[in-house]
Amino acid sequence: MRGTHVGARWAIAAGSLVLMVGLTACGSEKSGDDKAGDKTGGDKSGQSAMSPLAALKLASQQTDKKNSAKVEGTTKMGEQNSQMSGDMDWADGIRANMSITQNGGAIASSPIAGKPMDAKYTPDAMFLNMGDEFAAQAGGGKHWVKYDYDVLAQKAGPSGAFLKDQMQNNNPSRSVELLLATGKVKSVGSEDVKGVKATHYTGTVKVSEIAKMQSKELSQSDLDALQKQLETSGMDTETIDLWVDEENLLVKKREQAQSNSGAYDSTVFYSDYGTSVTVTEPSSSDTVDFQDMLQR
Repeated sequence: MRGTHVGARWAIAAGSLVLMVGLTACGSEKSGDDKAGDKTGGDKSGQSAMSPLAALKLASQQTDKKNSAKVEGTTKMGEQNSQMSGDMDWADGIRANMSITQNGGAIASSPIAGKPMDAKYTPDAMFLNMGDEFAAQAGGGKHWVKYDYDVLAQKAGPSGAFLKDQMQNNNPSRSVELLLATGKVKSVGSEDVKGVKATHYTGTVKVSEIAKMQSKELSQSDLDALQKQLETSGMDTETIDLWVDEENLLVKKREQAQSNSGAYDSTVFYSDYGTSVTVTEPSSSDTVDFQDMLQR
């Protein structure tokens, strides 16, 4: 029984950051206004002549149309950090395959620290391979833990509902839309991103406003409760930096914020837009539900 409780703690600690990795890889909410910026027609030479807002609007449109990409990046939350790489498709909900390595914080003393784990994201759930030791000690012989978004929404209240909304509706172009929604974006200049020439844009967003801009299906009461949770956590603003290439595609994103539990810092690189992505859920015979682990 003790091993089961330890395994549940692994699943909680690992899942919390892996879910966050999924969110940061995907992006944030889009505004839905597809008219602004159309006059450029995707002309690669036109970006420098446009205002930052017009350039980002075009980048959002072009990135969204690609439907898929390869991603890699790092995420830090306080003392816990993660490195990830994989591919994702946002044509009809979020589907992704990721290899994720975690260290520090609650993960530091667990058997999964420093070991690559496979994660699969579908529109309804995330699946995380916790490894052989977890299967032997706590998983009842099963390696995969399923994090159902509906269950998370029920268990975690407003923050869970927000997470569900994001995991089902995000794509990379929505980080661009967050900056557009502020109306205050500046161009830092041209920089090299892994051998690709890109224009660097930056802006700051109030965290309390992010929830409102990102959420498609949350009720006003859920949004109000979520805003209170964010304020309690000590998070005030988030700085977003974006790099857009000459094809008007997002190639790099960095998000930074401070909270009571420490710094949040995420950097994601995007490449190979339009790549083919196939996500196969693990066998049910090798999968345990996160909810079942909590009830043991």
